[in-house]
Amino acid sequence: MRDGARILVRTCADVQAGEDVVIVTDPERMAIARAVADAALEAGAVASVVIPPERSIDNEEPGPAVAAALRAADVAFLPVTLALAHTRAVREAIGAGARVLSMTAFTERLMREGGLFTDFRARKPLCDTLAAKLTVGERLRVTNPAGTDLTMSLAGVTGNSHACLLDGPGFSAVPNIEANCAPAQGTTEGVFVCDGSIPYYGVGPIREPVTFRISKGFVTDIEGGDQAGFVADLLARQDDPWVYNLAQFAFGLNPACTEFTGEMLNDEGVNGTVHIGIGTSANLGGTVSAKTHFDAINRAPTVWIDDDLVLARGQLVANGWSPRD
Repeated sequence: MRDGARILVRTCADVQAGEDVVIVTDPERMAIARAVADAALEAGAVASVVIPPERSIDNEEPGPAVAAALRAADVAFLPVTLALAHTRAVREAIGAGARVLSMTAFTERLMREGGLFTDFRARKPLCDTLAAKLTVGERLRVTNPAGTDLTMSLAGVTGNSHACLLDGPGFSAVPNIEANCAPAQGTTEGVFVCDGSIPYYGVGPIREPVTFRISKGFVTDIEGGDQAGFVADLLARQDDPWVYNLAQFAFGLNPACTEFTGEMLNDEGVNGTVHIGIGTSANLGGTVSAKTHFDAINRAPTVWIDDDLVLARGQLVANGWSPRD
């Protein structure tokens, strides 16, 4: 896994000699954490591996000791089984100047092949362009052949370009190149049919489409087969109305991510897809902090921003780019 670790450390996080690098992990990902630590040491950094107390759900806070370690870091890598990216601890670390790479549910396969070995710098202009469109646009609509028809306001929204390259304080997941935003609060209306993957909570690739009905920015109903029932039950148990918040819209843009595997940071980057995030929006430019955050991905979407057709059944039409390039 040495080559993958070097990409993470040198290309994605731009680790420099003398920097403090914190790697938050758990026993299931220890081999990955050690590979990243070795690459950081090779770059001349000071590397520390931290294991938080056991957590029960994605984006649950990791505890004060881990939060303090993150705040003290110049660079943080998060190869964890349960996501940390949408937590207050990460938000405070970024506010203190850290560069944070999310590696949720990373596998040894992802360290050796696939999306990590794409040309991130070549893809960055496209990611930047779509983030800018999300920033200047006023309204977005997405449909897909499975029955999605969802609209949201982009008024006052700032698009985020997460091209897996951190040149200063901030956050990116890797290798799921994506342009995303937190839609204007309370404005999302319609239906989102997930026929791709929900790569959280062990759900994975979708066997029977999961339909999210959304009104005034909140999920009001989740319909489908056993996977839909599992997600609906899990959210109901959180006893937190904000877990139903429509938190995110994102384009998946990694040309080396081509199939849904159930690996979160592969599936969210599958080229020519879009996903919505539900729950916490605060780390994406929104204001909501919920007990969890998860994403749902669909296939062959068509997207309009204002009057411009941006994506047509999974084919990017803006500025001459194609997701199959």
